Amino acid sequence: MERQRFEDTDSYVATDELKLAVNAAVTLGRPLLIKGEPGTGKTQLAQEVARSLDRPLLEWHIKSTTKAQQGLYEYDAVSRLRDSQLGDSRVQDISNYIVKGMLWRTFDSEQQSVLLIDEIDKADIEFPNDLLRELDRMEFYVYETRELVRARHRPIVVITSNNEKELPDAFLRRCFFHYIRFPDTDTMTRIVDVHYPGLKKSLLKEALEAFYRIREVPGLKKKPSTSELLDWIKLLVAEDIPPEALRTDDQKGSIPPLYGALLKNEQDVHLFEQLVFLHRRANRPS
Repeated sequence: MERQRFEDTDSYVATDELKLAVNAAVTLGRPLLIKGEPGTGKTQLAQEVARSLDRPLLEWHIKSTTKAQQGLYEYDAVSRLRDSQLGDSRVQDISNYIVKGMLWRTFDSEQQSVLLIDEIDKADIEFPNDLLRELDRMEFYVYETRELVRARHRPIVVITSNNEKELPDAFLRRCFFHYIRFPDTDTMTRIVDVHYPGLKKSLLKEALEAFYRIREVPGLKKKPSTSELLDWIKLLVAEDIPPEALRTDDQKGSIPPLYGALLKNEQDVHLFEQLVFLHRRANRPS
C-alpha cells in the first residue's frame, strides 16, 4: 500500500521544504520539531497534517506550569479521598481515579493519529527530557495500576517551539527539525489568495508592498506576521480602502491606513511615527 504524503490543503499553503520535512519525519517515525517566528503557521501545521492525511488530531498546549507526567496520566487522589469519605464503592478500583493524558489518549487511538505538543519551550527545561523515553519506546508504565501502556500505532508527533528556551541536545537528537522561514512575496500571495480569492490584484500588490515595508523598519519589537496581514486586508476590504491610499511616491514618509492591525504595541507605533517624522523633516524643502 502506497504511503500517504502530506500536501497543501484548501486552507493552508505549505512550501516544498515544509512538505518534505513533514513526510521525512513520518517516514523516520520521529517527532517533527517546528520553529519559526510567531504567525508562520506552526500550530496550524499539525491541524493541516491531520486533515491532509485524514488522521485524528490531539492537541496538548503547553503552559509554564505543565509537567510531562500530565501528558501520560494523573492520579486524582483528592477525588478518591472524597469518595471514600462518602462511602462510594468506586474507591475499591484505583483505575477509576486515573486520568488519561494526551499521550495516553494518542497511544490508545484506533488508528494512527497526529499529536500536537504546542510551544514546548514554555515548560520547565527538564520537560522535554522527561518525555524522551516515552517518545522513543512508545510506551510507559502506570505504577498505580501496574499496567504497561503501549501505543497501538506510532503517532505523527508535531512539536512547536518559539525559542523561548534552548531545548536539550538529547531531545533535539531524537527529532527531525524544520525552521519555517517567513513567507516571501510569492508564497504570501498564495496564502492571501487562499483566504481572499476574489481580492483585487492592485490592492493585494499595494498591501504586500506596505506590509513588507513595515517589517523592514529597523528596531521593531514585534514585526507584523501573516495572521496580522490577513486581518489588515480584511479591514481594507471592509472599509473599501482604495489601492492608491496605500501607494505613495515617498514610501518612508507615510503611515498606511489602519496600521493598528499590523503594529501591536505602543513602542513600535511610536518608533514608526518617529521614523516617518524624521524622514519628512529631512526631505522638507529648505
